[in-house]
Amino acid sequence: MLRTLLFLFLIGFSHLLTAQQIQVFSQSDDQVVSGVALYSLDRLKIATTNLKGQTDLQEFDTEEPILFTHIAHQDTTLTKKEILANGSVVYLKEDESALDEIVLSVSKFGQQKRDIPQQIISLTSEEILFRNPQTAADLLQNSGQVFVQKSQLGGGSPMIRGFSTSRLLTVVDGVRFNTAIFRGGNIQNVISIDPLSIDRTEVILGPGSVVYGSDAIGGVISFYTKKPAFSFEEGMSFSGEALARYSTANQEKTGHLELNFGMKEWAFLTSISYSDFDDLKMGSHGPDDYLRPEYVQTVNGEDVIVKNDDPEKQVSTGYDQFGLMQKIRYMPSKSWDFDLALTYSATSDYDRYDRLIQEAEGNLRYAEWYYGPQRWFSGRFSANHHLDDALLFDDSQLTLAYQQFEESRNNRRFNEVELYQNDEQVDAFSVNLDLTKKIDRTNIFYGLEYVYNLVGSSGWVTDISTGQTTADATRYPDGSSWQSIAAYASMQSDLGPEVSFQGGLRYNHILIDASFEENNAFFDFPFSNVDINTGALTGSAGITWVPNEKIQWKLNFGTAFRAPNIDDVGKVFDSEPGSVVVPNPDLQPEYAYNGEIGVLFNFGNIVRLDLGTYYTILDDALVRRDFTINGQSEIIYQGELSNVQAIQNAGRAEVYGFEAGVEVNFSPQWQLTSQYNITDGFTEEADGSEVPVRHAAPPFGNTHLKYKRSKWSLDAFAEYNGQFNFEDLAPSQQNNPFLYAKDENGNPFSPSWYTLNFGAQYAITKDLQLTALLENITDQRYRPYASGIAAPGTNLILSANYVF
Repeated sequence: MLRTLLFLFLIGFSHLLTAQQIQVFSQSDDQVVSGVALYSLDRLKIATTNLKGQTDLQEFDTEEPILFTHIAHQDTTLTKKEILANGSVVYLKEDESALDEIVLSVSKFGQQKRDIPQQIISLTSEEILFRNPQTAADLLQNSGQVFVQKSQLGGGSPMIRGFSTSRLLTVVDGVRFNTAIFRGGNIQNVISIDPLSIDRTEVILGPGSVVYGSDAIGGVISFYTKKPAFSFEEGMSFSGEALARYSTANQEKTGHLELNFGMKEWAFLTSISYSDFDDLKMGSHGPDDYLRPEYVQTVNGEDVIVKNDDPEKQVSTGYDQFGLMQKIRYMPSKSWDFDLALTYSATSDYDRYDRLIQEAEGNLRYAEWYYGPQRWFSGRFSANHHLDDALLFDDSQLTLAYQQFEESRNNRRFNEVELYQNDEQVDAFSVNLDLTKKIDRTNIFYGLEYVYNLVGSSGWVTDISTGQTTADATRYPDGSSWQSIAAYASMQSDLGPEVSFQGGLRYNHILIDASFEENNAFFDFPFSNVDINTGALTGSAGITWVPNEKIQWKLNFGTAFRAPNIDDVGKVFDSEPGSVVVPNPDLQPEYAYNGEIGVLFNFGNIVRLDLGTYYTILDDALVRRDFTINGQSEIIYQGELSNVQAIQNAGRAEVYGFEAGVEVNFSPQWQLTSQYNITDGFTEEADGSEVPVRHAAPPFGNTHLKYKRSKWSLDAFAEYNGQFNFEDLAPSQQNNPFLYAKDENGNPFSPSWYTLNFGAQYAITKDLQLTALLENITDQRYRPYASGIAAPGTNLILSANYVF
């Protein structure tokens, strides 16, 4: 009885405390609207609605006008007093125009999208819930403008405008996610980011080095995690969210739980996710080259080839993953906002599938090739300060962060007893100070950054028949460090009612210290250490011009750079069968020069056409080419005579492309959208010849027909990808025929493909919604360009989401 009374008391008390919180609804279907941005007219006070459409007005004064903005609704301005008098409920009128969307990634402070000359993609948590991506890589792929390569199920390497991996910068809540061992080849680190903890994702297409520094050549991927919510007055409130999901193609079982405890000045958010994935099954209609007819098993210490009873099942692709996020927020006044975020992510061991399907001398090349657990820990503390009428800044943000990344690689060739193992750990420390000041019609953004990466690397070989372990070469020089020191300043100014200018400069200094003495016991390198001390100046300038309500022009020029990292100067690794990459201490930064122009036509918010083109030149490009060590072009690596290669500043690359998007709003309920992307380019070889760039994807896009009314959301869509013939492949891809289908001449090529898909979401109540998504309805068998694993065949995804 006592428990019952206590429970009823807590429910009533919680309701009393949240009675004054506001909730935002859409007029068209009476559904809550998440991701609504609330601003004071001077843009210095900001709030955002959560998944239940709720937020607090704590920062705003009673008589102060508050601007409500959302990508799918018209702007609305109300005072706090008017909102509370109307029962703390706000209704927004639907408006498909996205010109006034607020983005954070370009300057680290809120800006109107219409004022930014760069192309920005935005994905909200609402869209994430509908598409149900299994990983953050899948989340990016759903945008229709980011191409994703996968070497295994536990992977996903984004490609943007012909650039990938270490030429793209990933940022989580303003903290640099790239480390000193991000490589030029495909990487899977992005899967450490839990898509169910993400509130919003923004992708800058094109250079972003002025604000973010090294690596931001092809684009910047910014993930913003969910924020704790306050209780709005004295006392405590409790809310949360639970999700369960199942997918048939790989028997995915995912569970997610969020708990939020809010008080007037303190708020706590806990997010937990767990996913278990079985082996992935490919489609039935497509090239037989992708089938998995056999695989290796070790029986009583002996490797044997086993026939696969179901060749469409990609044996050895399953794994599981766990994610945990804890956030604590403290806001003692409207001038101060403190945020502490602790994040941990870990996978099980997972096989590198593309290596397990390689062949050598008529047999499978490897008996084992797997990554050990991929772990990521992040601790971030930020202090945000607002001052009225201050001399140097209006808002400042100090961010202190520590991250630890762990990964390992383990491989053993077929019928051999030596298991080669490498383990890497990166400790990453960073300090960022970002400030903004508004002077008349000009916003000034400036800041300082310091990043320090310490790399630990170990190597050993184990005889699986005896269990004996001996030391072996490390992948990277153990104890090496990478440092970045930078200062930047940018500005956005309204030159008139129709024209906005944005530009800036950044200076970055890079320091690398690495010793090869340990690895010289295994390789006779003609050097014992690397000491790189170099700098780079980058800049950008662009304008947006809105001559009338029907058209918007964007023109932008920018430079970017990528400084060598530890992976570039110090890696020892077999890059492809028969080749080994060795260190090169004589590297300098590569520079990119980019120009782009875009135009948006908006015909009464009924038809919107978005067109853009870009051209990027990369000088002193860091590329992998043949090399010599002590005059030798071949050395023994892991028991095999291998061709020597190294990363080198070699020549020039040019990348160019075209992007087109269309949106047709037939009615408030019916909408058609389509996106198409074309990328091309070349790299100069040592002999002056031109070859295709490695990370330019084939033409790709999607088309969606959407219906939304009352409790229903429906989406029928197609995704499609063009063909790359043999001559369209970069040399490194031509040398990896096991990744591709074979043409009539026996040469590798990447066939075109398409999928037809249908999704439905039904809100049983305002708190409970069910989602069903049927992917690849025609069961196509395809493998995206450069990927080592075939995509899912027909896949039914079922999920239930409950907000309380």
